[in-house]
Amino acid sequence: MSNEAARNDALRDRLSRSREINISVIGRKSGRTISNPVWFVLDEDKLYLLPVQGSTTQWYKNVLKNPSLRIGAGSVEAEFKVVPVADAPRVASVVEKFREKYGASDVRKYYSTFDVAVVAQMR
Repeated sequence: MSNEAARNDALRDRLSRSREINISVIGRKSGRTISNPVWFVLDEDKLYLLPVQGSTTQWYKNVLKNPSLRIGAGSVEAEFKVVPVADAPRVASVVEKFREKYGASDVRKYYSTFDVAVVAQMR
């Protein structure tokens, strides 16, 4: 097994047991690395992220300029290229995945806008 495959297996294992991860993005103005704790959904080889304030969320704006982020789950980290999603039916599908994992009331409590999502493809 290659190092990358082993790291992906370790990350997948850690993600399967986590409710929250840290993401690091590059600031679109500052160029600095900025980290935030976020909720996520892992579905097969896709990692879904939902910005809490939709398209006005700062880390989302940063991803639009530099579509990569570093994910940290416990002691395991990995770099991902991400794809912003603004297509309403696809965003609704991601929102539903979040409701299934975290509960509709908590998603309603913490998320104010559902106009975008982000998908990271695990290799």
